[in-house]
Amino acid sequence: MLRRRIYVTCPLPPSVKVLLSDGCDVTFAGEERVPTAEEIVSGTLGHDALLVTTPTRVDRPLIERLPPSVKAIATYSVGNDHIDVDAAAEHGLAVFSTPDVLTDACAEATMLLMLGAARRATEAIALLREGRWQGWTPVQLNGVGLTGKRLGIVGMGRLGRAIADRARAFGMAVDYHNRSRLEPGLEAGAGYHASLEDLLRVSQFLVLACPATEQTRGLLNARRIGLLPPGAIVVNIGRGSVVVDDDLIAALGDGRVAGAGLDVFDGEPSVHPGYFRLPNVFMLPHVGSATIETREAMGQILLDGLRDFWAGRPAVNRLV
Repeated sequence: MLRRRIYVTCPLPPSVKVLLSDGCDVTFAGEERVPTAEEIVSGTLGHDALLVTTPTRVDRPLIERLPPSVKAIATYSVGNDHIDVDAAAEHGLAVFSTPDVLTDACAEATMLLMLGAARRATEAIALLREGRWQGWTPVQLNGVGLTGKRLGIVGMGRLGRAIADRARAFGMAVDYHNRSRLEPGLEAGAGYHASLEDLLRVSQFLVLACPATEQTRGLLNARRIGLLPPGAIVVNIGRGSVVVDDDLIAALGDGRVAGAGLDVFDGEPSVHPGYFRLPNVFMLPHVGSATIETREAMGQILLDGLRDFWAGRPAVNRLV
């Protein structure tokens, strides 16, 4: 069988490199930095596929300049807003992503964010690391518990449902808002709110697990934050653009929102400096899917999708 060639613009775990190199010739071009558009155009000459991840923007101008040998674009991510999928389709390029394999890792990270924000982990870690801890007292860093609280989830896809399963194990009641209501078997007893505003009013904990779209950009703004119960906890595991940073920072600063757990940020890797001044913010650097099991599964599903494409078979992870 003809050995296919893949051009990679991002660093990958060693085990994933071995996986991709099994049967394919791979050019690993993004080890030190993201290649420029010019470097991608020249580097992909003679390659069959371009493999990127979110820092690499594959826009229409780049797509129009790709060599004719490139027939597929694979993104090492679930999100695909960094790729002009319409332009790819117009130019006859197949696009692949990594759906479903990140669900468990991101759901686990969501619980970490919820607990970190609710139990004041940022303050507790600083107290220890800065040598300021003077011993236990009954008034030291009292946070809020999850048991008995109402969790509102925005976006009840696979990730939202996995979060709901774990939250129930903590004794939480689950409500959700979605573009459409789930069938009862998938709802698993969660309360559906056709209106986002209605969901916010009952969400003592709010988890944003929705994708980045034009409709969700700036979804959590000052007006909607004002609908949350006093002392709510906000968690974002979806995309940074869903939150209006200035509005959330203001609410965290004056106590309307008790705490936030954030794994994603608008404009990342840049982070709004206002978050660093707030002790009630528990932050992670976009590591929701960062388990080696997940990283290997991401590589496998992309390789499987490309092989299916090259063999003329349908691929479960093909977008266009």
